[in-house]
Amino acid sequence: MANVVVVGSQWGDEGKGKIVDWLSERADVVVRFQGGHNAGHTLVVDGKTYKLSLLPSGVVRPGKLSVIGNGVVFDPHAFVAELARIAELGVEIGPDRLKIAENAALILSVHRELDGFREDAASNSGTKIGTTRRGIGPAYEDKVGRRAIRVMDLADVDTLPAKVDRLLTHHNALRRGLGHEEVAAQAVLEELTSVAGAVLPYMDRVWKILDEARRGGSRILFEGAQGTLLDIDHGTYPFVTSSNTVAGQASAGSGIGPGGIGYVLGITKAYTTRVGEGPFPTEQVNEVGEFLGTRGREFGVVTGRKRRCGWFDAVLVRQAVAVNGIDGIALTKLDVLDGLDEIKVCTGYRLDGETIDYLPASQGAQARVEPIYETLEGWKGTTAGARSWNDLPAQAVKYVRHIEELIGAPVALLSTSPERDDTILVTDPFQD
Repeated sequence: MANVVVVGSQWGDEGKGKIVDWLSERADVVVRFQGGHNAGHTLVVDGKTYKLSLLPSGVVRPGKLSVIGNGVVFDPHAFVAELARIAELGVEIGPDRLKIAENAALILSVHRELDGFREDAASNSGTKIGTTRRGIGPAYEDKVGRRAIRVMDLADVDTLPAKVDRLLTHHNALRRGLGHEEVAAQAVLEELTSVAGAVLPYMDRVWKILDEARRGGSRILFEGAQGTLLDIDHGTYPFVTSSNTVAGQASAGSGIGPGGIGYVLGITKAYTTRVGEGPFPTEQVNEVGEFLGTRGREFGVVTGRKRRCGWFDAVLVRQAVAVNGIDGIALTKLDVLDGLDEIKVCTGYRLDGETIDYLPASQGAQARVEPIYETLEGWKGTTAGARSWNDLPAQAVKYVRHIEELIGAPVALLSTSPERDDTILVTDPFQD
């Protein structure tokens, strides 16, 4: 059986939570490999809604092992709070069902505060990025700067004070420069020791667990956060997240070798949305955008921010297919398009009078591209709740087939509602 990586093929918010949860029925292990609690996954199971941020989507399924890999930046207090929230919904998770990589870097209050300080300063100059203010970026900066506090450090009280001092040498200099009060080392130490007892039982050597699972024939599902266009290298820089969101990060962010990854599934919304600042060639700031946003309930899970909405952009998804090595896509929210007289699809761009078939890397060029649209006939029937191709209107099937042609990847799964079972399976990603 192939191990599967799930990645977003647009700007995130494609419906990964539902798909991962649906796939986890076939998996033995579910792994988060990048990002932090800036991600949001909404799962609807038997009419009950679960909103997860840090925890892998597989936690709502009994009998599955969930793993938070080393590529994740881990907020220990957010973790404890999220465990409490889902416990209230009847989901109890103990160390036997959840493992946290010992070498995962921690998000602390100084990271959250710095995130806000810098975004506020940028807002005054018109250069804000659109951060969630969860401390994700500053935590990754400290990781790369080799001053991060890691999960394993919570167990070593003797070396922890020196590591906190090193961290604050950097952060207090920044705080002084931005006109904010310095942080005392004792305050950070208390922040860490107060939560250590709740976190350490979950700590483990994740790379070893995954190696043993792979060798034992277990099916492993790797769950990414955000989307390809928010990748720190391949996205719409600088309006991106602070980690690599592409499929290749599944290996580095969990400790499994590249050969341990089999099938790459790209989650793809039947139209396009994004949260926050930055370019969006097919955005519709009009009745169409309002229709998509209202019908699709397009609000961010984490921030509650209204998502920007527009037509399907085949250029972007085609690029995501290439960068991730996507084998097949899970097409979501087709039902949102029900009832439209016509539907547009972006097939290329014009840039400074030239026709191009890719999104340029330059920020300036990204802002100048103009979409080239193809207009397709809509459908009056409904796709909501469909569980077979025969349940779909003919024009809806035609739309899906045309998307496959434009992006160069087949539809493996088709999601027709937030409900777990409203999914048409074309190809089982776990099947070799």
